[in-house]
Amino acid sequence: MIRENLSARIASTRCVLFDFDGPICRVFAHHAGQTPLSVAADMRQLVRDRGISLELTDPLDVLRAVGELRPGSELLAELEEWLTRQELRAVPGAWPTMYADRLIQTWRATGCRLAVTADTSARTVAEYLARRGLTDCFGSHVYGRSADVGLLKPHPQQLLQALRDLDTDPGTALMIGDSVSDLRAAEAAGVPFLGYATHDRRVDELAAAGADLVLNTFEPVLDVLWNR
Repeated sequence: MIRENLSARIASTRCVLFDFDGPICRVFAHHAGQTPLSVAADMRQLVRDRGISLELTDPLDVLRAVGELRPGSELLAELEEWLTRQELRAVPGAWPTMYADRLIQTWRATGCRLAVTADTSARTVAEYLARRGLTDCFGSHVYGRSADVGLLKPHPQQLLQALRDLDTDPGTALMIGDSVSDLRAAEAAGVPFLGYATHDRRVDELAAAGADLVLNTFEPVLDVLWNR
């Protein structure tokens, strides 16, 4: 049944919108011992020095919280730029997701149009794609985080912009993401969703949030594409 549902979803897909950190790579996998937890801890210290105390453990959640407390502030812009620099430093050690490069190249070879719609900095995404020889698969269609953190997912702005630029109907697109915020953004944009998660907890979270198709490997997607 999963394969049948996957085949049907891929058959109607003319444009794929990839989240970045997870479906394409793990940004902080091997960079000087950094993890999302340690990056969030450093961010909490930076804002604590400015009089804001937070107990959040995800870098994007820290950004969102500061955005709510100090919208449009110099602190918010500095924090977003600091996170971007950490991401860029981590790119050389970013760990590619298994089968992701091959999936991107295969999907592009079928004539499908591709974009990245991510809460990672667009500069980081572009640098990673260049290092992996994947830039031509996406062209200019990389949509990442800006200083306006109110547009982070689950806001659908990135997806809607990609659809406009690619002149694609939402129903013929497919969003691949690994978080509930990716799912909600896809729902808000009217885009079908394919969940990707390698941990049981994340699989359960996506399923509980309403994702009807969640994979822990891209191998079945490649099988469907090759059979086509």
